[in-house]
This record gives sequence, C-alpha cells and structure tokens, in this order.
Amino acid sequence: MKIKELILFTNNLDQQIDFYSTILELPIVNSTPESTSIKIGESILTFQYKRNAVPYHFAFNIPSNNEKQALYWLKERVDVLTFDEKEIIDFSNWNAKAIYFYDFDKNIVEFISRKNLNINSDLKFSFKSILNISEMGLVTNEIKNTFNKLNKIENIQVYSGDFERFCALGDDNGLFILVNNNLKKWFPTGDLIQQSDFIMKGDFNFEYTNGEIIEIT
Repeated sequence: MKIKELILFTNNLDQQIDFYSTILELPIVNSTPESTSIKIGESILTFQYKRNAVPYHFAFNIPSNNEKQALYWLKERVDVLTFDEKEIIDFSNWNAKAIYFYDFDKNIVEFISRKNLNINSDLKFSFKSILNISEMGLVTNEIKNTFNKLNKIENIQVYSGDFERFCALGDDNGLFILVNNNLKKWFPTGDLIQQSDFIMKGDFNFEYTNGEIIEIT
C-alpha cells in the first residue's frame, strides 16, 4: 500500500514548518498561510492549520540497513524516545527496527527500517534517505467496522494484530495502525491516544473525520 499524501492538522503551523524544514532539513514543496507541504521521500506530508488539533502517531520508512545511521543523525537534532532504555526498538515479529521522537506538536514520529523491503543504502544518512510515509495511526473503538469500511474502498489485508485492541492493515510499504484507545496507549511513551482527524491520499483516498471514514473520489 502506498501513501502518496498525508494531511494532518496543527495549531502550531509555523513551528511545525520550522521543525520539519530546519531541524529535519526536509524540503518544502508548497506553502500558503494555511498549510504547508513537505517532501518525505516518495510521499508528501501536509500540515493544515486547525484550532483544535490533537497529536498523531505516524512513521517514515528508511532503508533496511540504516537504523544505526538514522539514530546518529536524529540524535544531532532531536531527543530520541526510548523504551526499556533502548533507543532502537527491535520488532522481530515484523522483521523491523524503529526509532521514535516527538515533533513540535508532540506527535510521535517513527523511523522504521523494514528488512523485508530489502532496500539497502551505503550512502551517509540524511533527509534524502527517508523513503516514504509508511504508517498512520487511526484511532477507533470499532476496529472491525473500520477495517470493513476501508476494505470497501480497496482490498486491504490484516498485517498484524486483532480486531479488539490493535490491528495493522496493509503491507511493508504502507500500513494503517488501527488502535482502540480504551484498551491501548501509544508506544513507546504511554501517551494517551486521542481521536484525530486526517486526510489520506494514495492507494486509499479518504477523510477521517470525527471517527468516520469519508471516501474521496
């Protein structure tokens, strides 16, 4: 599954622009007073101003062999979030390793190296190493119902998890992370999960608003 563009909301637009363009050095591809689009490898991450925005959890794919290089690069720029005092988290069941950090809005951002993609790089890690947007957290207390609605837009497979607490849908290129916030908190920080609106474009095109999926045609 490919995520072409992910549109998120922020009440700190200028600070988010500064974080992604100055601290992470990512290129801006379009900017207006109300929104800014940032190139994330093959994807676009757009922030739109909204007064009552709440934090998200999303991930970027990096080359399969670059987690250590990415960690060094990030630590020069941000505070890395740890779990059990580990800076690189090993998800052996996904054959992947991940690094986490906050952006200005306290969104939990993840760099993940997926060994199954077998995309390796010998180049020095930089913002150019980031491959794409690979995960988006979707908060719902009706995981199975949300899965069914997504499946009506396009066929999608369960990658991991179940329909009660946590379910990842898609593949190594792109995943929806469906979470029940009555039963789960965000990994690795234990932050409370809040239902947050967003817009998805790519293989799936929809708005997620007030817990409802609205297909975009």
